[in-house]
Amino acid sequence: MSDPEKVSFRLVASCPDQAGIVAKVSGFIASRNASIVEAGQYEDPRTRTFFMRYVVSALDHDFSLAAFSSEFEPVAKSLQMQWRIANASEKQRAVILVSKFDHCLAYLLHRWRVGDLPFELPCVISNHDSLRNLVEWYDVPFHHIPIDKANKQAGFQATADKIEEAAPDVIVLARYMQIFPPWLCSKYRHRVINIHHSFLPSFVGARPYHQAEKRGVKLIGATCHYVTEELDAGPIIEQDIVRIKHNDTIADMMRQGKDVENRVLSIGLRYHLEDRILVQGNKTIVFD
Repeated sequence: MSDPEKVSFRLVASCPDQAGIVAKVSGFIASRNASIVEAGQYEDPRTRTFFMRYVVSALDHDFSLAAFSSEFEPVAKSLQMQWRIANASEKQRAVILVSKFDHCLAYLLHRWRVGDLPFELPCVISNHDSLRNLVEWYDVPFHHIPIDKANKQAGFQATADKIEEAAPDVIVLARYMQIFPPWLCSKYRHRVINIHHSFLPSFVGARPYHQAEKRGVKLIGATCHYVTEELDAGPIIEQDIVRIKHNDTIADMMRQGKDVENRVLSIGLRYHLEDRILVQGNKTIVFD
């Protein structure tokens, strides 16, 4: 006889730090004949806030997602807890936005196609038409929505309509070279991920690698962050660096910069897809 089929949930929560949090939550899970197969916990000493992420495994006929949500509510209420739960076996939906730079898009498409990044990809949206062939080669719908400088509102509204139609759980700006308007940032708060060259806020604006070369930098990097109304100042998810030698050219730096952007964006997206990120103010707690 084969083992009964199991189902996994991801429980992500935060609450005021107090005695008995872990005991109450783990006791509830155990009482439902379920097991904690992965656990992450952190107490912020400054705000006295407790954060947790549990992966829970249970027999699907004993403990459904709806049952968990309903039965856990009194426990969460007693702890003044903000929480969410997700079915770990269900893929999230991601919409990718891109302009002309193709390296991050190509990297994500490949990782998606081979199953390294498990998500549903309903479409790619771009304000240029130049990457259509790349996207359609992967049999992914491509939508070209120009952003006219004279009437950006209309372009962003059309983009927002297409995003809403795709019903994404997360939006990935894979070098989308347009500034999201505040109303879009607010609508999809902590659900829009951006990749930025360098460590923010260094070398902002145009030609960052030219700026870095003039300064003789020894490190360049990339920052993956959530998009907010304040440009490039949202909660940081992931960062990484590459060491630069004195004889590296601007072309060398750009090549290495693309590599680190690819890596950091894919890691940041994975953290989001696996519900590993909790946002506290303008900071993140990442259970990696």
